[in-house]
Amino acid sequence: MTSLKLLVKNARQAVLVCNSKELFLRGEAMKRVLVLEQDGANGVSVVVGRDGCISAVGHTASIEKQFHDATFDKVIDAQGMCVMPGLIDGHTHPVWAGDRVHEFAMKLAGASYMEVHKAGGGIYFTVEHTQKASEEELYQLFKSRLERMMHAGTTTVECKSGYGLDLETEIKMLRVLTRASKELPFIEISSTYCGAHAIPKGKTAEEATDDVIKNQLPRIQQLVKNGELLVDNIDVFCEKGVYDVDQSRRILQAGKDIGLAINFHAEELNLLNGAEMGAELEARAMSHLEEISDAGIEAMAKANSVAVILPTTAYILRLKSPPVRKMIDAGVPVALGTDFNPNAFCMSMSLIMHLACVNMRMSMEEALVASTINAAASIGKAATHGSLEVGKVADLLIINAPRWEHLVYQMGGHDHLIKYVIKKGDIVHSSNC
Repeated sequence: MTSLKLLVKNARQAVLVCNSKELFLRGEAMKRVLVLEQDGANGVSVVVGRDGCISAVGHTASIEKQFHDATFDKVIDAQGMCVMPGLIDGHTHPVWAGDRVHEFAMKLAGASYMEVHKAGGGIYFTVEHTQKASEEELYQLFKSRLERMMHAGTTTVECKSGYGLDLETEIKMLRVLTRASKELPFIEISSTYCGAHAIPKGKTAEEATDDVIKNQLPRIQQLVKNGELLVDNIDVFCEKGVYDVDQSRRILQAGKDIGLAINFHAEELNLLNGAEMGAELEARAMSHLEEISDAGIEAMAKANSVAVILPTTAYILRLKSPPVRKMIDAGVPVALGTDFNPNAFCMSMSLIMHLACVNMRMSMEEALVASTINAAASIGKAATHGSLEVGKVADLLIINAPRWEHLVYQMGGHDHLIKYVIKKGDIVHSSNC
């Protein structure tokens, strides 16, 4: 008799997203989400093995026949409900102390991002509070935020440092990310070093670039090699008044040289041709892209670089939206992220999907793809995450609705919709909805 971890049975729908081992979807393929529907009274079931990976997906009758002699640690009857992949947040800044609620009024009064920044607010305000905070304080704040993200359906998240701007604090933040990766079973983290998030006070951009390349990255490399840190990606804020294209190129190349994947901020406030530079470096992903040019879009498509779109940024800063339709039509793989940070305090990927559909004219199918398989691609996990396929990690949501679209349609309603959040086949959250 076979002993397995989990059986989800009798669902109205199972949203596979894709099932041919695609590493991302682009163009017209983003509009074709693969869904297995209930056939009459014959619902859909998902089987999870002891390794936390999906063993089978199919109609309940065939699954019962295939696994007639199996026992399961847990059985969930999902009759009338929908099973779908856990959501993947492609861009967050979640390790910090000191909120910036006071700046919200400034922005509402018309202050721009850079005006707040130059007045000593923005990143610098958060840097000051994060530098003063203890590692334990940062960890507890971070853990609470991750729990809220998970309750909203996120099972994997990209997380950046970047509120240190000095070696000691950046390493403190990366230690927090590493500890959470090891200790928290309910969510998976892709860790990004973002020491080049702003120019530290008292330094020029060139001095800051040299510090990142010559001091911070070598120390981080040593700590990774010793097993003290887990770091996956490198980021830089490539922007006018911050790091220019040449400085960004050197920082990203130095990170790539020590094995970090390139995943950086590009073309947010000004067009600098940073997207073309990133494509030349074979960047895995670039974020923001509000000001990207047609040439930048073409370069990203040719390089298969994922565009991580952040609807809250344009929303909160009243910027124009990135040209998402152009990107999709040109063949750029598009992903989504919350951009959770003190400036954009959003932890819900379902709300992000809703904003992407309304403000950026994405279809619900495109938004779901961008929050699952393409978001997985942006952090190098599409071979194991982002769709319901045999052999992939069993990160699942079960929503109390007959169709998956309700997760996008019901703006802000995830707390009533999400019945179960499942991570690697283990139930990590359940509600009374």
